[in-house]
Amino acid sequence: MLRLSVPAYVALLGGFLACAAAAGGGLVNEEVKRTVDLTTHLAKITAEILLANEGDAAAHSFTVGLEAELAPHLAYIGAALKGEEEEEDGTLELTETNVKGQSGKFFKVELPSALAPGGKLQVKVETVLTHVLKPFPTHITQAERQLVVFQGNHYLYSPYLTRIQSSRVRLASKNVETYTKLGNPSKNDEMIEYGPFRDVAPFTQDVMKIHYENNTPFLTISSITRTIEVSHWGNIAVEETIDLRHTGADLKGPFSRYDYQRQSDSGISSIKSFKTILPASAQDVYYRDEIGNISTSHLQVLEDSVEVEVRPRFPLFGGWKTHYLIGYNLPSYEYLYALGDQYALKMRLLDHVYDDQVIDLLTVKIVLPEGTFTWTRLIVATKRNLVEQHIQDMVVHYTFNKILMLQEPLLVVGAFYILFFTVIIYDPAAEVRMKVASITEQVLTLVNKRLGLYRHMDEVVNRYKQSRDSGALNSGRKALETSHRALTNDINSLQVRLKAEGSDLAEKVAELQKLDGQVKDLACRSCQEAERLVVGKVKKEAYIENEKGLTGRRLELVSRIDGLLDAL
Repeated sequence: MLRLSVPAYVALLGGFLACAAAAGGGLVNEEVKRTVDLTTHLAKITAEILLANEGDAAAHSFTVGLEAELAPHLAYIGAALKGEEEEEDGTLELTETNVKGQSGKFFKVELPSALAPGGKLQVKVETVLTHVLKPFPTHITQAERQLVVFQGNHYLYSPYLTRIQSSRVRLASKNVETYTKLGNPSKNDEMIEYGPFRDVAPFTQDVMKIHYENNTPFLTISSITRTIEVSHWGNIAVEETIDLRHTGADLKGPFSRYDYQRQSDSGISSIKSFKTILPASAQDVYYRDEIGNISTSHLQVLEDSVEVEVRPRFPLFGGWKTHYLIGYNLPSYEYLYALGDQYALKMRLLDHVYDDQVIDLLTVKIVLPEGTFTWTRLIVATKRNLVEQHIQDMVVHYTFNKILMLQEPLLVVGAFYILFFTVIIYDPAAEVRMKVASITEQVLTLVNKRLGLYRHMDEVVNRYKQSRDSGALNSGRKALETSHRALTNDINSLQVRLKAEGSDLAEKVAELQKLDGQVKDLACRSCQEAERLVVGKVKKEAYIENEKGLTGRRLELVSRIDGLLDAL
């Protein structure tokens, strides 16, 4: 027997809560308070509504709705009753329904007990919309900040009369280009308040449009394949293959690694790293891409979770994407329950990949033990448009005869035979490619470290021009020389190894070394010019002109180095 329970999800423009009466009608939105949170790349909208039954019959449900224009962005909706102390009393069940003669999407919300005539009820609806914030302009340079546009409805899209309504919009920045002025709204830093609006007719629409600065990570998982392999020998192996892309404004023009490392606000909307949260019992965690293991990431074991700082090999700008996989092992006794030959696997549908995650497509593959009594060992489930609220448990029930566990040792023996056979016919060319990839990764790391030395030297020179402390300047210069020599020697050694492997990348590394020598000469000249300025051998105007020329040539050389690094 097999039963797979996967949480169903629906979505709704948060704040679009309305009431549907039972036979006889009479529900009204007596008061609506909406909070539109636009501080991330998601639109999180919360509506707190006081429902009043002004009809003659009890109401057993009410209806929530969403305009047709926003329907493609639906991700999640959760409805709950509210107590007097503003704590949730319990979630409510939603099912999709239709409203005759109206476009859009509507959901019927069942009440746990009937709302009597004259009665009132406080309810809360939380909503998440994805891909609703549009970058404008759609392309920006590395130095520019990101602007986005949100477009929604000033009013509650409801089949019922709304007596009074107010909305509070939270933004990611106080920098707002334009916003609609319906009802003379007030703006204070990152907050815009609309309303109160009174006696709003059913299905009223009026465009709310806000154009503002938002540099938060616009990170989207294009697709994720989560494979869960169950073994009755005490282990559950989990592996996720992930395709990520930056869905903010596309990068316009070239990328300067030099500026990115030197200036804190360069590429402010880019993504350097993010935090993935795994179960507390996760062990043997690995994180790698096509090249191999990514050592720049960090793992921290906490009391109730394991946190992995995922740092891609390069920062993600708008339009850029990356591909990687992360995996770990879990003890089966925490997730697998048995009663005789009946088993139940209870695990999360997905992990917390990063804060405010958006998943366009999720594929979950569950591989059950060999010999499971069901129509298939492999269960595949797919879902689209998921957010953090969908991190929920799923349960798989199956039947397994324990005597079949003897098959596992036999499979291990067979696996060893296959391994020995593979070693015999192993392709030497594959080993060479792996060696070259490993050496290249080391070259990239060392070159980036060496470029960072010049930024440090710039800081030493700037401090010297203020303090006139020649001892500190000489000390910094000596440290730069020592570190630079060590890194250059290490890169030379790697170049020799590439040449020995017959890789044409050795020539590119040689060109990198040649260009870096020129960058170093210019850095030394900048240091000398600063000394001449401090001791009065050159006038300030002449120094500024000379330094401008030296900086321009350095930037040109660093740009060429960036081009070679991208080609490695």
